[in-house]
Amino acid sequence: MKTNFHTHTFRCKHALGTDEAYVKAALTAGFDVLGFADHAPWRYATPYVSHCRMTADMWPDYKRSVQSLRLKYTGQIELRLGLECEYTKRYFDQLLRLRDDGCEYFLLASHFLDSEEYAGYTGNTCSSDDELRRYADQTAEGIATGLFCYVAHPDLYMMNRPVFDKVSMEAADVICQAAKEAHIPLEYNLLGLGDELRGHSRGYPHSDFWQYVRKWDNDVIIGVDAHSPDALTNEKVRAEAMRRLGALNITPVADWR
Repeated sequence: MKTNFHTHTFRCKHALGTDEAYVKAALTAGFDVLGFADHAPWRYATPYVSHCRMTADMWPDYKRSVQSLRLKYTGQIELRLGLECEYTKRYFDQLLRLRDDGCEYFLLASHFLDSEEYAGYTGNTCSSDDELRRYADQTAEGIATGLFCYVAHPDLYMMNRPVFDKVSMEAADVICQAAKEAHIPLEYNLLGLGDELRGHSRGYPHSDFWQYVRKWDNDVIIGVDAHSPDALTNEKVRAEAMRRLGALNITPVADWR
């Protein structure tokens, strides 16, 4: 079974294409299941406006669109409605309300420590050891809630760390152990791998981190992290992911269920 649960839409302000274009691309590429998981629409307590996620008033349209496409393509592909989101105690209740309002799954992605309105992007701030420790602890706390189905790009913290040092190792252990105990997969991210193959590395997937995934014998799932429909049809990147995971004796799971 061929699946992807990490698909964005134009609503996040940094993805391209219509919702239906992603479905058509997934069909072309032979996917059996496509999950939409655009960035969660937080209702901030301040006037802050995010540059990288849908606004709260876009959620109903997002939900209607995915549900409508599900009906249109019944029997051709299974579509799921999800969100990619950070774990913050400050706004955790909002995720519970979104779950009650029809969100079928949540991907845990620690893009920010605390809320985005108060914290910088972790791909940059985790160059600091203290911030990296916070990243690992926050990710583990999010896993422990039981709300999230898997951890997206868990090695995001290596984006701007020059070497995989002792603190990087400790963070890998914290995240891998938490995921193992919760029986949820870690994502091997094809957006990062694709950029690396094009000569513009994001720092993840990071080979040293994935040695820890092998050590802990974590479940692994491939996530396209599609920001355009053509990402779903890029078989070269998927084949390279399978090759690298195979070299680690890791067989990815198709689903977390």
